[in-house]
Amino acid sequence: MWDASKCNLCGDCLVNCRYVHYDRDKAIADITLLMEGRDAEILSKCTTCMACSSYCPTGADPADLIFKMQEKIGTSPIVIVGKPAREALVRAFEKGDDPAQLIPGDPDKPALSLDSFRLENFPEGTFDSQIFKGMTIVRGGQYASLAGYVHMGGVSLVGKYGQRVLNNLASLGKDIVYIHNEGFVLAHVKAKEYGFRVPFKYMHLFEYLRNYLKAHKKNITKLNRKVAYQANCGTRWIPEYDTFLDEIFKLVGVERPTRKYERLDAVCCTGPLIYTNRELAVDIQKKNFEDAIACGADAIITSCPLCYGVFRRPSAQFNLPNIFITDLCRIALGEKPWPEGSR
Repeated sequence: MWDASKCNLCGDCLVNCRYVHYDRDKAIADITLLMEGRDAEILSKCTTCMACSSYCPTGADPADLIFKMQEKIGTSPIVIVGKPAREALVRAFEKGDDPAQLIPGDPDKPALSLDSFRLENFPEGTFDSQIFKGMTIVRGGQYASLAGYVHMGGVSLVGKYGQRVLNNLASLGKDIVYIHNEGFVLAHVKAKEYGFRVPFKYMHLFEYLRNYLKAHKKNITKLNRKVAYQANCGTRWIPEYDTFLDEIFKLVGVERPTRKYERLDAVCCTGPLIYTNRELAVDIQKKNFEDAIACGADAIITSCPLCYGVFRRPSAQFNLPNIFITDLCRIALGEKPWPEGSR
């Protein structure tokens, strides 16, 4: 959450932004305008990737300031294009649109929250996998992560509906495993910022997969591949969870070679950009996939349904398989083969 008292106007946040080319004076000028509650060019240029908060040396969280001002000013492309999604979410809470879907599981197993993503947003067979056997599956508008609505000009929706989402999950009477970063972020990060109660135990998908693989080591066939990882924007809130991902990669026998666009310097999948600046989106995808290929990767791994969907086109164009993190584990467990015709 934005903390003006921590900002020393160093400008690092926007100087390091990969989507604008600001010198330090321009960066400081734009942040100063936002701090004064005024419009600034960065509001229309921002891709909502949140990297600026990762680059901030004092923890002031400038991305949150940008998101709040985007919503307040209301003229940035992200806000304009995101209006239908924001309105649909409000209808889900106020009018019951997008009702909950629940696939019941074993009484002693946790529930897997898909947020508001639909079953078909994930690779075929995901929820039939032994990995999730016996788990209750739940999705729907009233389980939405909300944190992800910063990409649609709806940062205020977290404060408005966050406690209700957490209460809805609590009503299941189960521990919760979050399949998406931004759902986990609502419980793990935003709840602390907003003072929400989290009346259930919860776990990130990466930790769950790590634990499952460790418990089923005898069923794993090491893949002996190199992979690039596409971090979704939500990982900016929880960089420490990358450790679990590295453990998953080690367990299934894949190497994550060093490349330019990863970890601190990861680039956006371009989902928020597709409808606001397609030319820039295609350019970023090109650089990202060429970088993955240059490091010797046999596939690019995604962990967000939006990233997974956005990457279908460049994956085919560059002949680099786009493998969802759960499918990577399923391949190592013998549930499905490595993609045919791949590198």
